[in-house]
Amino acid sequence: MEKQELRKLLELRRATKAKKPTFVRQESWRYLRIKPSWRRPHGIHSKIRESVGGHLPLVKVGYRGPRAVRGLHPSGYEEVLVHNPAELAGIDPHRQAVRIASTVGARKREEIIRGARALGLRILNA
Repeated sequence: MEKQELRKLLELRRATKAKKPTFVRQESWRYLRIKPSWRRPHGIHSKIRESVGGHLPLVKVGYRGPRAVRGLHPSGYEEVLVHNPAELAGIDPHRQAVRIASTVGARKREEIIRGARALGLRILNA
């Protein structure tokens, strides 16, 4: 895909995401035992399930971003999770960027950073 086209699609995704509402689980604001993480409403009288105006929005396919940029980092790179310096081999510096795993310690993190810089790779959480 062309760089300019990719940039345009990423901008479109960002704009769509800004307009997208935050979807919360029905009645989660009323009871502490119900967490706000989204679950589809199933009740027979549910106004949210029926998409009645004035009630919470329902998750729909129209809120999705463009397929070409789905799952990409906002910079346009595909994220590759790295746990050790050996995993740096085979990463494409033009399409992929390195994210160092949270379980990696300081010593190994330094080795991964040195190796990635030597290969000319982009590190997302250096």
